[in-house]
Amino acid sequence: MSEAWVRLKKGRERSVERGHPWVFSGAIQDDSSQLTDGQIVDVLSFNKDFLGRGMYAGGSLCVKVLTLKDEQIDQSWFDQALKDAFEWRHQLALVSKQTNAYRLVHGEGDGVPGLIIDIYGAVAVIQPHAKGMTDRLDMLVISLKALGFENVVHKPVGKGKAEVLCGEVQERTEIMEDGLKYHVDVIGGQKTGFFLDQRDNRALLKGYSKGKRVLNVFSYTGGFSISAAKGGAKEVISVDASTAALELAEGNAQLNGVSKLHKTLKVDAVPYLEGMDESYDIIVLDPPAFAKHKSARHSAIQAYRRINQAAIEHLPKGGILFTFSCSQVVDRHMFDNMLLSAAVNAGKRIQILHKLRQPADHPVNLAHPEGEYLKGLAVRVMD
Repeated sequence: MSEAWVRLKKGRERSVERGHPWVFSGAIQDDSSQLTDGQIVDVLSFNKDFLGRGMYAGGSLCVKVLTLKDEQIDQSWFDQALKDAFEWRHQLALVSKQTNAYRLVHGEGDGVPGLIIDIYGAVAVIQPHAKGMTDRLDMLVISLKALGFENVVHKPVGKGKAEVLCGEVQERTEIMEDGLKYHVDVIGGQKTGFFLDQRDNRALLKGYSKGKRVLNVFSYTGGFSISAAKGGAKEVISVDASTAALELAEGNAQLNGVSKLHKTLKVDAVPYLEGMDESYDIIVLDPPAFAKHKSARHSAIQAYRRINQAAIEHLPKGGILFTFSCSQVVDRHMFDNMLLSAAVNAGKRIQILHKLRQPADHPVNLAHPEGEYLKGLAVRVMD
């Protein structure tokens, strides 16, 4: 047994044994003294049997479990974890002449809770979601170099400033996704620079777009817009409140030779949606997370309902809505019911064409359903 440990209350070991990687403070009976944020600790049953090993985080989410084996969490452990993730992405055929941007490590889904690593061509962007991972950036760089990535960026969560840990990294990196080109701001952009989790959904939209008039709301740098334009849309409008994002969207349209089809509107999305006086054949709604905590869930659902109702009202019979939520605390059942309410309020019937989710390089641990944060629907207006 390690000198650093937490012991669970009687009967609370089942969750860990089933593979859930989170241990909450309410499940803990006692612990060794002077534990610090980021420290490696053993997780013990009430009877002091070894259950797993993870990173201490304090607070409500007290431990993120890294392994159920009695093994060291050292350089070799991280080397193997990243190597496994890398090889699996190649088995998925994600990496090709057509696509060189993907998620290498998806936290709990890859058995490395608290860690996101996205690959943009020759650049790896690390985004730690736990102090324990931030403390081990040097280890992560060594593991990434072993996989051939010499250019590594650390992108903190929130408003922290990004830093280049090694190599030479331009502010804008050009990537390819399904043969389409995008400029990605890996230093100052949202998240790690691009919403890789919408890859499959962008490809799906592309197939529906020929001859259509498409509105992409909360467009960011125009991922859905470029896919629609390359799919043969007759007009695509990107709506976002960020000047920097829309400038990148315009640049991406030029990069793919679709500038004549693409327009941008710098406005606040919600009032624009509710006040617009024209209709579209396809509308895409990919808003930011309206709720990050359960306390904000009710107001978030109301906000989702408002924008979806406005979108449905501006779709004719046969019009298609691609709509999403990335709020982890809003589950799929809530999201589906919200959309039904929006359709009823709009006085229209809708039918589901596709249930949408994050792609395979954003895997979900079956014991950790919280990892399925992105949910969406592609629906068609029936009348």
